[in-house]
Amino acid sequence: MKIRSFFSRKKLLLINIFLSIYILTNLIGGDRGLLSYFEKKKLVVNLKLLEQKLNKDLIDLEKKNSLLSEKINYDYIDILYREKFKFGKKEEIIIKIK
Repeated sequence: MKIRSFFSRKKLLLINIFLSIYILTNLIGGDRGLLSYFEKKKLVVNLKLLEQKLNKDLIDLEKKNSLLSEKINYDYIDILYREKFKFGKKEEIIIKIK
């Protein structure tokens, strides 16, 4: 009886306590909580770094493509030919440096 009368008198207080606990747990650990915010912030930074790297690679590929398509650069074709096929002239000495 005492427990029942306690719950009936303090009903509003108990509801407020449970709602407060629910809100605090969702603020910290929910899908839109504080921990999720930091994970998403880290993911955004990593994606921006990846975007910058891919943009640099794209610019590099565009430069190489322009050397082959617009005005043919015979020096660049010679470099590619020598790298891919390990080709050299009779009098040349090829030194490979890593």
